[in-house]
Amino acid sequence: MKLNVGSADRLIRLMLGVLLILAPFVSGWALFANPLWIWIFLLAGVVLAVTGVLRFCPGYAIFGLSKRSAGKE
Repeated sequence: MKLNVGSADRLIRLMLGVLLILAPFVSGWALFANPLWIWIFLLAGVVLAVTGVLRFCPGYAIFGLSKRSAGKE
């Protein structure tokens, strides 16, 4: 598995992932009265957090993209 998520991208993924995971439980939005939205937010948050931790994004790999600096990281 070739790493393809850079530092800034990783930080954004981790922060957004945690926010999406916590949103259904702490926001009190009416949107979350429907359990489907809770699961959508949780799934998206977990995917973002895991790709941030592993520093590998399958979507980037499919299209041959990389956000890593070659010599820096």
